[in-house]
Amino acid sequence: MSHVDIRHRQPSGWRSATAWIFVAPFLVIFFVFTAIPALIALIYSFTDIGVADIRHPLQVHFTFLDTFARVLTNAGFLKSLVTTGIFVVVGVPLTMAIGLALALALNSGIKRLRATYRAAFYLPVITNIVAAAVIWQYAFTLRGPVNTFLAELGLQGPNWLGNPNMAITTVILLTTWRNVGTCMVLFLAGLQGIPADVHEAAAIDGASAPRRFLHITLPLLKPATLLVTVLMTVSYMNIFDEPYLLTKGGPLGATRSVALWVYEQFGHGNIASAMAGSYVMLVIVAVLGILQLRMLRAAS
Repeated sequence: MSHVDIRHRQPSGWRSATAWIFVAPFLVIFFVFTAIPALIALIYSFTDIGVADIRHPLQVHFTFLDTFARVLTNAGFLKSLVTTGIFVVVGVPLTMAIGLALALALNSGIKRLRATYRAAFYLPVITNIVAAAVIWQYAFTLRGPVNTFLAELGLQGPNWLGNPNMAITTVILLTTWRNVGTCMVLFLAGLQGIPADVHEAAAIDGASAPRRFLHITLPLLKPATLLVTVLMTVSYMNIFDEPYLLTKGGPLGATRSVALWVYEQFGHGNIASAMAGSYVMLVIVAVLGILQLRMLRAAS
């Protein structure tokens, strides 16, 4: 008797129970550490809960939308929202462009040691961010290796971490360095899914390499582009590790993202404001994700 026959002879209830047994660990972890805390945070974002109310969380007062109104009119939150927008507008296209360039090079340009280059470019993704931030802090100090190299070229190195404009640039560079490997792998998977016959037929018809890239490669890469765009936008909208470890949100709050602002509110005991700010950010990320999906699907 075949395995297929034995499987079909088993009661459907037994198969369902077996499936739930395998799914149960994930569901328990998801509900305990994600769904239930998120629901509690949503409820308490409509209250005046503070650090003094943690021992008696049921004695708080509902303020309804007053907490959200305070957050949306808070100067620090609005500034962090603008800073996060800069991270997204500058960082996402930069990361995607470099990732696509590396993917193109690995797909057709680099012939030898391709696996070695792929691993080297992907290494920052799995590198410990704390160790990476410490190295970047040292490299971009006033007398660090970066400014020393610029001085040897006859250039005056800026105050990378002390100047507000240069600090946000340094954070974007670190974040790009960390995320470009993800973009590269996803774009490379998309490029390898394009049939070689299409490019060969276009080349025989006289299409140049730039025309083949614009009219064949990019259109066929739209599924990968959609995925990378959404992932990178969410990543940059939730940016926390890089500004926290590199600049602590400074100087003068120039690199304070919304996620870092929420973290600081918790540290200051403004729990309700932190929860409300988190959900404001969640709504913004969800709206941007939906808009990106619709725009890219409409263009395909």
